[in-house]
Amino acid sequence: MRLPFKWERLQPRLGGAFDRTELERLKASVNGLRGKGLTVVLDPHNYAYYSGQIIGSAAVPTRQFAQFWIRLAAEFANEDGIAFGLMNEPHDIAPAVWLDAANQAIAGIRAVGARNLVLVPGTHWSGVVTWPEDFGRGSNATTMLGIVDPIDNYAFEVHQYMDKDLSGTNEACVNADLAVDGIVKLSEWLRTHDKRAFLGEFGGSKDAECLAGLTRMMDQMAEDSDVWLGWTYWAGGDWWSPDEGNNIQPTEAGDRAQLSVLLPALEPAAADPGACVRIPPAG
Repeated sequence: MRLPFKWERLQPRLGGAFDRTELERLKASVNGLRGKGLTVVLDPHNYAYYSGQIIGSAAVPTRQFAQFWIRLAAEFANEDGIAFGLMNEPHDIAPAVWLDAANQAIAGIRAVGARNLVLVPGTHWSGVVTWPEDFGRGSNATTMLGIVDPIDNYAFEVHQYMDKDLSGTNEACVNADLAVDGIVKLSEWLRTHDKRAFLGEFGGSKDAECLAGLTRMMDQMAEDSDVWLGWTYWAGGDWWSPDEGNNIQPTEAGDRAQLSVLLPALEPAAADPGACVRIPPAG
């Protein structure tokens, strides 16, 4: 379960203490999920921004991002089944600047003794298909090889949708072939560089082409399970509009159509936890 929250909500003043009420709310959510046997990915869902200012700017120095993770890591250090997702979909930030911010955060996490798995996104929305693309400031495929983790317990978090602009905001999945091909190519890159990845977001509508695309993406990751830790579908929860195309929250009428293609991939894990690749516990 990827658990998104807003950085500003947990830390209302940059560099300041956490809001105790919000921290306890976050911990209660984590404890509830863990109580159901779910692994939890903590996900500051900020796109590399804080209060409208980008990480690496004068308003939000990279050291403040690292400081935030030092505080958060200390609260969840070495708890079984808790992974740290550094940031949701950084964008508008140069790869080199993001690399520095990510490395400072990882160094801070390890400095407080937390050995939890860290999921590291790239910039440019951390897309699978665009991973090797150079947008004028360097590609993720080149820059993110500079990630440094003293205990080497990290994986790259990537996202991918199948609609016309690969954003997940349109119901027609016209780019399923492109998404699956992107997984194949990224798997090859991961093997070449002895890295691992986690698909933090993917999804689709109830349209037949989306359901087929979801199956193909999961099947491809299963085929390449030597380099993929797994995936989390986007999205569910009571706050989502019932009309949102990717919404997988059950209704009074029953389960969403997307569950019909997700469940076959989940059932082997329920029957035999060793049958699928799982996020490992803190080492």
